[in-house]
Amino acid sequence: MSFIDEINPMNALIVGASRGIGLGFVKMLLQDDRISKVYATSRQPELAPDLIALAGKHSERLICLKMDITDELQIVEAVKKISAQVDKLHLVVNCVGLLHEENLQPEKSLRQINSENLLRYFQINSIGAVLLAKHLLPLFRHGERSVFATISAKLGSIGDNQLGGWYGYRASKAALNMLMRTAAIEYKRSCPKALIVTLHPGTTDTRLSRPFQGNVPAEQLFSVERTVSQLLTVIEQLQEGDSGQFFSWNGNRLPW
Repeated sequence: MSFIDEINPMNALIVGASRGIGLGFVKMLLQDDRISKVYATSRQPELAPDLIALAGKHSERLICLKMDITDELQIVEAVKKISAQVDKLHLVVNCVGLLHEENLQPEKSLRQINSENLLRYFQINSIGAVLLAKHLLPLFRHGERSVFATISAKLGSIGDNQLGGWYGYRASKAALNMLMRTAAIEYKRSCPKALIVTLHPGTTDTRLSRPFQGNVPAEQLFSVERTVSQLLTVIEQLQEGDSGQFFSWNGNRLPW
């Protein structure tokens, strides 16, 4: 039996919900009658028209919150607002991630590495997630099964790295995997019903992957809807011993 079959109603939090996979999770969860409340965070809610439109249609169930996960005070404030409405969460999916932005591109060689860009990768891809784990812990301290999933990447697998390159992205995702595995051990002591996992979504047709889709076979490039559906299937099938593990979109465990 999956964890989701045991609980009704459930409260969910999607972090990084303004577009892409995060917005896809919000849309799919709103179609599920078992979900009572969906909290959705965005760094700049005013620049998230699709999320705002959804909130207008589902004002009783969808609550939008401003949160930049590189700012711990904003995390604290958002968690306070959630805690004022509900005393437990059953599903959290952290979809925030950085691969490229205006002045930052994946490094092809050591020559391209600079400390400022490395710090930026770690701040968003690694540190933000463990700050979430820190401040969300009280909302997982209940007797019902729950899942805290963070979107990682197969490129963060040290064992799978055969091609090199992309230093900052690879290293920050590897750090994410270690931080969440370590958090899973602590959660097991204080919230034994909560499972923490990291998930590789596959190559999804989003703004994050768009500049790098040229060599991806069509059958390996997933729509957002397909990615979200696949990841929700993985989440629903998680078993008690799976906390602290790293899963691919098809449910296979990935090497560290």
